[in-house]
Amino acid sequence: MIEDCTALILAGGESRRMGKDKANLSFAGSTLLERIALELSPLFHEIIVSTRAPRPDCPLPQVLDHPEHHGPLAGLLAGLEHAGTSWIFAVACDMPFISAPLVEYLSMLREGHDAVVPIASNHPQPMAAFYSSKRLDALQDLMQDGKSHSMREFLDRISVLYVNEEELMEHDPMLKTFFDLDTPRDFAEASEMTKAGK
Repeated sequence: MIEDCTALILAGGESRRMGKDKANLSFAGSTLLERIALELSPLFHEIIVSTRAPRPDCPLPQVLDHPEHHGPLAGLLAGLEHAGTSWIFAVACDMPFISAPLVEYLSMLREGHDAVVPIASNHPQPMAAFYSSKRLDALQDLMQDGKSHSMREFLDRISVLYVNEEELMEHDPMLKTFFDLDTPRDFAEASEMTKAGK
């Protein structure tokens, strides 16, 4: 159990490329949101969901994004403001293969850093990463001007430990954690992977 951390599932996206709400998509017998929560539940005392509007069918605690902010940073901001722990682990609701052993490993790398962010396919993966509540101020400062900001802008303002693929593969050999479902084609591929036991 990661005692000083809250898990935050980001479910406030508009799912434009998918064409329907991704969090509620049925996948391997449960919704994507339920699947991720189940995988993370052995690691965290509290799991909360960041969303733009209340989800009546979701039994997990919910926090609403600020209406004036949009995108992943809005969810991250709401989660950091709500969490009563020193850290949060933020994960997008469309990552059905999130690996608890990998998450637990990343949690062990936090000391001396404001964030721990994996690198997969040569790209940072900030939607499966740890963030310190101590840097809520940096995010608030970034967001206060009302402009559209990127996750990279936030990461550039804080101390980030980037974890390379070689390290990650010791705990998730196929790096399936970072397979996210943006389109119906992605969803179909993930479903086939599950059926084939990959």
